[in-house]
Amino acid sequence: MKPNLKACGQAMMTALVNAVLALVLMLLVEFAISGSFRVPAAYLWACLVIWLVIFVGQFWRMRYLCQGSKPLHKEA
Repeated sequence: MKPNLKACGQAMMTALVNAVLALVLMLLVEFAISGSFRVPAAYLWACLVIWLVIFVGQFWRMRYLCQGSKPLHKEA
């Protein structure tokens, strides 16, 4: 259970950082185009989707890596 929690925590932080960076980039582009920092709902939905996709991918990857360090079978 502990490797799953560790993988979940690392995946959540990676996904959060990437989603925040995506939001900042979208806001900078919005400001460059329109001159205002309006946050349309589409930007928030896009960040949520980015967070979800990265979280699932990183969680799966980290779980696989954590299980890869364990032996597959016990030696007698």
